[in-house]
Amino acid sequence: MAEAILRSKAIAGVAVRSAGVSAVDGLPISTNAKTLIEEAGLPYTPVSNAITVEELEWADLVLTMTMSHKAVLLHSFPEVEAKTFTLKEYATSGEFGDVHDPYGGSLATYRTTFDELGTLIDRLKMKLTEDGA
Repeated sequence: MAEAILRSKAIAGVAVRSAGVSAVDGLPISTNAKTLIEEAGLPYTPVSNAITVEELEWADLVLTMTMSHKAVLLHSFPEVEAKTFTLKEYATSGEFGDVHDPYGGSLATYRTTFDELGTLIDRLKMKLTEDGA
């Protein structure tokens, strides 16, 4: 959902890719995520992607949804520490915490996360625009 929302913001000079620390390549995204993304009329990647060294080398900035995702990523790829943050940490200038993980939840649970992501990504856009991304 974060990838679709961020892409919809069309920030000049910003390319977006999504991959997961526990994802398996090629699995379909959750039905609830798909429903909300389609309701919002956003283009999206319909399948999951696992994180790779190539993806990390490509990225100037790596944003995770949770502190635990960040910890797993840095355990496996410590060389990306300087460019890795949680979305909340980066978008809110140091506020820590996780984006709620809706996995396995109801559509209402996914909607809460979708709305949270929208707010955080609006803040991210402001920060990237100010920083001249």
